[in-house]
Amino acid sequence: MEKIWLKHYPKGIPHEINPDQYSSLVEVFTESVKTYADNVAYSSMGCELTYRELDELSADFASFYQQLGLKKGDRIAIQMPNVLQYPIALYGAIRAGLVVVNTNPLYTAREMRHQFKDAGVKAVVIFAAAACHLEEILHETEIEHVVVTNVGDMLGFPKSFIVNSVVKYIKKMVPAYNLPNAYSFYEALDMGKEKPFHPVIMSGQDLAFLQYTGGTTGVAKGAMLTHRNIVSNMQQMMAWMNPTLEKGNEVALLALPLYHIYSLTVNAFGMIAFGASNLMIINPRDIPVFIKTLKNNRFTLFIGLNTLFNALMNNPDFMSINFKPLKICVAGGMALQKAVAEKWKTKTGSTVVEGYGLTETSPIASVNPIDGTDKLGTIGLPVPSTEMSLRDDDGKEVAKGQPGEICIRGPQVMKGYWNNPEETKKIMWPDGWLKTGDVGMVDDDGFFKIVDRKKDMILVSGFNVYPNEVEDVVATHPKVLEVAAVGIPDEKSTEVVKIFVVKRDQSLTKEELMDFCKQELTGYKRPKEIEFRTELPKTNVGKILRRALRDEHKTAG
Repeated sequence: MEKIWLKHYPKGIPHEINPDQYSSLVEVFTESVKTYADNVAYSSMGCELTYRELDELSADFASFYQQLGLKKGDRIAIQMPNVLQYPIALYGAIRAGLVVVNTNPLYTAREMRHQFKDAGVKAVVIFAAAACHLEEILHETEIEHVVVTNVGDMLGFPKSFIVNSVVKYIKKMVPAYNLPNAYSFYEALDMGKEKPFHPVIMSGQDLAFLQYTGGTTGVAKGAMLTHRNIVSNMQQMMAWMNPTLEKGNEVALLALPLYHIYSLTVNAFGMIAFGASNLMIINPRDIPVFIKTLKNNRFTLFIGLNTLFNALMNNPDFMSINFKPLKICVAGGMALQKAVAEKWKTKTGSTVVEGYGLTETSPIASVNPIDGTDKLGTIGLPVPSTEMSLRDDDGKEVAKGQPGEICIRGPQVMKGYWNNPEETKKIMWPDGWLKTGDVGMVDDDGFFKIVDRKKDMILVSGFNVYPNEVEDVVATHPKVLEVAAVGIPDEKSTEVVKIFVVKRDQSLTKEELMDFCKQELTGYKRPKEIEFRTELPKTNVGKILRRALRDEHKTAG
């Protein structure tokens, strides 16, 4: 496909980056902690961690890992929410040459067992609230070393004692567990201080992360992301944002969890390379507390997703937030609905630009320009050094104006799936192209648009119906808060559209919504069934799970 998007690239954005500018993420980190030593790197619950402190503490943690006998290439799991301990353990592991297996702290024992066994994890730094699950499955894994941390461990005395006591004894959020040989986070740091850390020689081809993905559509697979993959995507992101941001003077909201590839690359590496301060949000689902944090802090960059922006705007205190310092607001992880984007613009005066990517692309593949030339409803243009193509099932490019599976090639594309060559072959062409599973189209200016997931597409009497389109229309109804569209079996037409709706206004009826859809959608795209819900099933980062809704319907049927 002709690179037509190059004609419409924002001014000042390079078409290519040098993925080998840094030998590894360690070099990126080392440069930043020296350049921005006295700047705040992370802040949480009123406590701050400077770049200098982050350098010292992560070196202590790297020394601790080495004293345990962990060597370059060994896998270590980090399983906690957005607390100050996370970056310390993360950068310590990277500096020690370990491969980080980021793990959701809300995982069940079964999910932990699969991920830890599949990755061959040898050590884990785990949130105390999840330690009871680790106790259940520890004997089935290769884990030899455990570090347990509590939410307030890095907040300083007496705040740490108060927070940890409230969480454990008043809120009762830490189930009892028995891990007699586990280290506390304090013990790990103290042990690390006793001996100097020995730097490890790293290269771009070394693995940095096993980032698990695909758990909502099957067995989770570990995407092998190298140092070069993450460095490339960090540089691509920095090139896109560089004309707008000022190095050493930005505050980025860290609302999405660091265990997710989106915030891992953008916040933990991109923002650190910028010398920015990451304002950590421990639980973004606690909207009142989140809004209070936003009211009390200046922020210039907001990385979120559709459901989060929607939830914030539906809180009565939302308009008390000062959005004037906000320079960039990017949505990813799921489709940005037009109604949400327009409402955000009206309320805040800032534009949400939509981006796109996958765990397998580290994750950013494309994003809308942030210079005012964005196109609402699209996922923008490929980031520098990235090719995007629309292809059929045989790998051939589709005709102009036709939908096809989005395929991606660039230095940020993963090495493959860990110990899973069969699944790797299914998703990657021999010439380096990655098949995304997303159906897309491209306009005359080179802006790509997601039509839908191939597996989510609904087949009605031979016509393809894309859930995103139905959801976009229904979401514009003023009485609708959230919506998900799925296909359900039908004898006459193979499938019909069913929508699950969370009301904004309780007076909304099925008849009213049906009439609205008749005005906005052609016959075969209109929902034949409507089910009202108080909430929709979501992943832990807020992505609506259509598959879960389809499964529920099958079970009920």
